[in-house]
Amino acid sequence: QVQLVESGGGLVQAGGSLRLSCAASGGTFSSYYMGWFRQAPGKEREFVGIIYRIGGSTYYADAVKGRFTISRDNAKNTVYLQMNSLKPEDTAVYYCAASTSIVVATRSSEYNYWGQGTQVTVSS
Repeated sequence: QVQLVESGGGLVQAGGSLRLSCAASGGTFSSYYMGWFRQAPGKEREFVGIIYRIGGSTYYADAVKGRFTISRDNAKNTVYLQMNSLKPEDTAVYYCAASTSIVVATRSSEYNYWGQGTQVTVSS
C-alpha cells in the first residue's frame, strides 16, 4: 500500500509561482508513473501531467504546457510540480497519484493510489 502526501499549496497572485511536493511511502516509488491532477469547484478532476518511472520524461496537458514542470527524486521518494506564470483558472485542489500501469497513464482511472490533495488559489 502506497501513501502519498502533498504539500506546498497556498494563495498566490496571478503570474506567481508555487512548488508542490508529494512524498510517497510504503511502496517502490521508482516503479510508479507519478501523475498530477487537479479539480476545480464544480468541475471534474483533470489531468495535469505525468513523469515516467525512469529517465524523467514528462507529458503535460495543453493547459499547463510551458508553465508547469514535473520532476521526481527517486532517492527521496518525492515528486514535484513546479508551477510558474499561474493564472486564476489554475485554482483547484491538486492531487498527486501513483500508477502501476505499463503505459503512460493520463486518466484518473489508471491510477492506483492518491494523495489527499492540496489547495492552490490564484488571485487576479
